[in-house]
Amino acid sequence: MAMRNIVKQGDDVLLKKSKVVENINDRIIELLNDMAETLYNNNGVGLAAPQVGVLKRVIVVDIGEGLIELINPEIIEVQGEIEDEEGCLSIPGIWGTVKRPQYVKVKGLNRNGEEVIYEGEGFLARAFCHEIDHLDGILFIDKAENVRPVE
Repeated sequence: MAMRNIVKQGDDVLLKKSKVVENINDRIIELLNDMAETLYNNNGVGLAAPQVGVLKRVIVVDIGEGLIELINPEIIEVQGEIEDEEGCLSIPGIWGTVKRPQYVKVKGLNRNGEEVIYEGEGFLARAFCHEIDHLDGILFIDKAENVRPVE
């Protein structure tokens, strides 16, 4: 495993749509491992591959309940709406208020190529949505109100 540099706002890679992972090979496994290490070393709760400069549909999320790895994630169900504060490792020092679903169901592949489904409410739902947005070149500030520096 290795720490990767986090791409910051202003780098065009963050605005591009990521490509579907066709084959889960050693490079994808290494990417997952590196993303987890990078996430934890930066005290984040989620990280998408474009944030480490890789335009692949891969995310990792850990809101304190254990690491979730998803390859080719997609949201298959949403319910409710909640507004809350968000920040991003790629936009350090900035917060904003973003409306997200209260509940989401996501499906994707795990590192073994098996389909997995996760349900998330509240913070986990927000994290899934935030990271999947990254895969489509969408940043939280594109949806945020009351964008401001962290105090």
